[in-house]
Amino acid sequence: MDRSYADAIAALNTLQSNFAVVDAIRKSGHASTKASIPEMVDWCRKIGYEPSDFDRLRPIHIAGTKGKGSTSAFISSILAQYLPAPSQPNPRLHKIGLYTSPHLRFVRERIQINNQPLSEETFAKYFFEVWDRLEDAARAKGLLTDVTAKPMYFRFLTLMAYHTYLREGVDTAIIECGIGGEYDCTNILITPSVTGITSLGIDHVGMLGNTIEEIAWHKAGIMKPGVPAFTAPQPALAHEVLEQRAASKSTAIQTVPIDLSLSTIPLGLAADFQLSNASLAVQIASTHLLALGHPPPLPTSPLPAEFVRGLKEVRWPGRCEIRRERNLSWHIDSGHTLESIQAAATWFASQLPDPTSTPSKRSTRVLLFNQQTRDADALASALHRTLAHALQDDRPFSHAVFCSNVTFQETGFRPDLVSINADLQAVNELAVQKRLAETWRGIDATTEVKVVRSIEEAVGWVRAVAGEMDGELLAESGGAQVLVTGSVHLVGGFLEVLETGLEGKS
Repeated sequence: MDRSYADAIAALNTLQSNFAVVDAIRKSGHASTKASIPEMVDWCRKIGYEPSDFDRLRPIHIAGTKGKGSTSAFISSILAQYLPAPSQPNPRLHKIGLYTSPHLRFVRERIQINNQPLSEETFAKYFFEVWDRLEDAARAKGLLTDVTAKPMYFRFLTLMAYHTYLREGVDTAIIECGIGGEYDCTNILITPSVTGITSLGIDHVGMLGNTIEEIAWHKAGIMKPGVPAFTAPQPALAHEVLEQRAASKSTAIQTVPIDLSLSTIPLGLAADFQLSNASLAVQIASTHLLALGHPPPLPTSPLPAEFVRGLKEVRWPGRCEIRRERNLSWHIDSGHTLESIQAAATWFASQLPDPTSTPSKRSTRVLLFNQQTRDADALASALHRTLAHALQDDRPFSHAVFCSNVTFQETGFRPDLVSINADLQAVNELAVQKRLAETWRGIDATTEVKVVRSIEEAVGWVRAVAGEMDGELLAESGGAQVLVTGSVHLVGGFLEVLETGLEGKS
């Protein structure tokens, strides 16, 4: 086997579970089992580690339903201000790891050091180090070295991230859970520096349960004895479970209220709902720095300049992001739960020109949406309700386009974006998209609705709509206002289409 980045991605994709397997696990309700952690520990030992080895990373462990990626990014950006620099002559930090999922355009985005994705060469190097160790362990026992000698996709990447951070000498690693917490494969950490739980909501019900209490139980699994634990404000039932679980784990959990003073800082992730994520990140970063020997910011004092810079400079593509081009503005924010889709709609509404100065009947507002595996109809309906209320307009979109997560019309997926977890037949038949179009027409028959196969075609259609706007309308509205939301896979493919187009023009 060759050893390039492309070879690594091709090998990694063989570890994906196909739709039939994923669907059966989801329906059985047994995706998160007590066997997950012992299995992951066994995989660690096969590549030469004990879970206690990862204590050297001084890990910060983050779980939650909404905002765990953004919170992790805020923490990493704050801590990066304490890396070696003229203003930090005696730094306690030298390398900061950030492990998140899923990725947008490139798998290597998931494993970052000092807020930069691994290079293709570095990714391939550590990928094959882990791959080879697993195959050597299988040979030593006389077993096959095929895919059965490796863990599934996300578990492999988690092993690789921990291995990479140890080999690279990372001295703080921010680790975002995949799904849940208690049985999530990241949860082999013995003594993290601090744990945090972001806002909880209903998601992954086949794996975590269909009540907020069950979900809180799973998320609370990352708490460890004697380790500081913090949470964003939670619903009462969820908070009660978190407190009970904290007590059973010989720790205490502290609720971090939204710090309204942060609203005076132009956050790098600019949306009102990000204030909760930023507040939690400030508390977690402060606690971690205290453990490293840095004096904490006083509650009655202004935030240190390093914290303010970190909050301003954070970058998290595809989250509350705006990109502008001729005749239109793309507003990009993934939304895969009811709460997150409502947050995306509220943020979009806050970015629009004053609807009182641009009559809604003349506004060109476009929705580009897909959600392949969850209840897409319910999400689309919630999106309409939230935006109609925020805009005081029962017709929030003049146009809507629904597409699959297939990136390009002719070539399909970039290898990094290949996913076999969705129902291939439903994707090919555009079953979800056709149902979404029917649902939307039932909600608002005045919307011009389009169904296309690929994200590339959807982008082309939106640009054509914007190109048909007359000069007076352009002057009044500033062009078509487009909301791109739904699954992270849609957002990642969308950014790939935009970036590939820009690269082709340069």
